[in-house]
Amino acid sequence: MKSLLAFFRMQLVKGLQYRTAAWAGVFTQFFWGFMEIQLYRALYAAHAERFPMALGALVSYIWLRQAFLAIFNTWSYENELFDMILSGNVAYELCRPVDVYGMWFVRNAALRLSRAALRCGPILIVSALLPSPWGLRLPADWGAAAAFAMSMLLCLGVTTALTLIVYFTCFYTLSHEGIRMVMGPLADVLSGGIIPLPFMPAWMSGILRYSPFGAMLNAPLRIYSGDIAGGALAETLLLQIFWLLALGFLGWLLQHRGMRRLCLQGG
Repeated sequence: MKSLLAFFRMQLVKGLQYRTAAWAGVFTQFFWGFMEIQLYRALYAAHAERFPMALGALVSYIWLRQAFLAIFNTWSYENELFDMILSGNVAYELCRPVDVYGMWFVRNAALRLSRAALRCGPILIVSALLPSPWGLRLPADWGAAAAFAMSMLLCLGVTTALTLIVYFTCFYTLSHEGIRMVMGPLADVLSGGIIPLPFMPAWMSGILRYSPFGAMLNAPLRIYSGDIAGGALAETLLLQIFWLLALGFLGWLLQHRGMRRLCLQGG
């Protein structure tokens, strides 16, 4: 465990070095946030009663998604890890005195946290200072804030576990392009990265709520906005824990069996 924590700190510090890229990301995410809010404002102005979320809650959802996009995104991967598997250089990872799955898990989680840490501050501060209806609302109470923080950590774990499954499928394929091109956009749509799940058809949102995609960004953002509360809040947190364990086990199994099938040639 100490070795994994040390590796996590090392990767976190490494990721915090890219400040210029972070500022570029901040300006890009401000643009997308304002564009989405203006689009929804136009829709709400005509048919506000038809939408399942209040405009203020939706605006908070949009700003939080932009602030923590590095944690939520499912389309950003490290080409280095794909290349290690496909080239056979993953064998070098076996020389380290730590479990490969645990090491890659903390590496991916640290990368996501470092990118989010550099971007979230300016976005949260500026969006909180904006007037209504453009501004980020505060959570309803301290309980909702604590539940949001807990759900964010679980969301980080679930998203990281799903990402590792994509990496480890390369043990069984000749290229990573197919699974990468399909899983990234698919997970983004089904987890609420394009539109919140309540805006989808009732039958679809009901299914997605209990899927691993519902345990990703959908959970913490709707908890913050108050769209998930009471008994549904406890159920959502339990579902996040379940999918973290289930996806983690599936990823570990893929990695373990893939390593057993690994065949290297050369000196």
